[in-house]
Amino acid sequence: MQNTPLRPRISSDWSPLFLPQRYGRYVNDHSLIQDDSGTWHLFGITSHAEEDFSECERYFVHAAGALNGEPMQELQKVCDNGVRAWAPCVVRQGPRYIMHYGPSPMRMASSMELTHWMEHSPVIQGAPLDSCHRDSMVLPKPGGGWWMYITGIDENMNGVISVLESEDLITWTFLRFALRTTDACGVKPPWGGTESPFVVYREGLYYLFITLTDCKQHNYHNTLVFASEDPTDFGCYSGNPERDGVVAQLHAHAPEVIQEQDGQWYISTCGWRGYNCPVEGGVGIAKLDWI
Repeated sequence: MQNTPLRPRISSDWSPLFLPQRYGRYVNDHSLIQDDSGTWHLFGITSHAEEDFSECERYFVHAAGALNGEPMQELQKVCDNGVRAWAPCVVRQGPRYIMHYGPSPMRMASSMELTHWMEHSPVIQGAPLDSCHRDSMVLPKPGGGWWMYITGIDENMNGVISVLESEDLITWTFLRFALRTTDACGVKPPWGGTESPFVVYREGLYYLFITLTDCKQHNYHNTLVFASEDPTDFGCYSGNPERDGVVAQLHAHAPEVIQEQDGQWYISTCGWRGYNCPVEGGVGIAKLDWI
């Protein structure tokens, strides 16, 4: 029997989660991870630039605190290596934290305490050209190993989400396109409009959140949610939400979806200044229900 998809719904007002002061004017794509003490850490794209945001994003800001309460405190900048640094994803592997980030060629770093990071080079095998460009999200596989969801374009320059697998977080093998789009979806920038994938497992189904945007004002906060029993196949999106399996459309940009220890779910949002973000210049957070 096929599971009936739940529908994620933003169920509270947006509250400020983090506002940078020292190292940037805003936060874009980001990653949230909890340490052993229960403190949440945020790593996110930032820049002091007044314009040409993406070309000037050269490091990540690091902040720490709680999800519900006072905004997080800014700590430092990390991965400041003189090249573009986009869309970090941090996961725990034993005693280490591993960060993957882009844009292509993909890079990675490791840390024992989320403060000092050592740079490494991941290996991506068998991926079509331009299919693994940026915005990676890493998810543990049941029974061991990892999946990576990452955005790019296919041979027709349509946005795709690729899925790869790995046993060690270093060597990745391309499996397939987890989500494809067509010309009819209406969003086709040359860099690929399927941004910021995030996958959550709930009650027998996997839910893929993507922001479908070409960085225009009218679709900057356009997050679509797809559901599938197969974590490697969320179908094809051609612009018809009902026909193409969209279970929700949310006003958020590059969201993280996380669950606190008390069971409460949260969703975050972020983005460049001047794009009508719920928390201008920072990361916002709201409660998320599944109905």
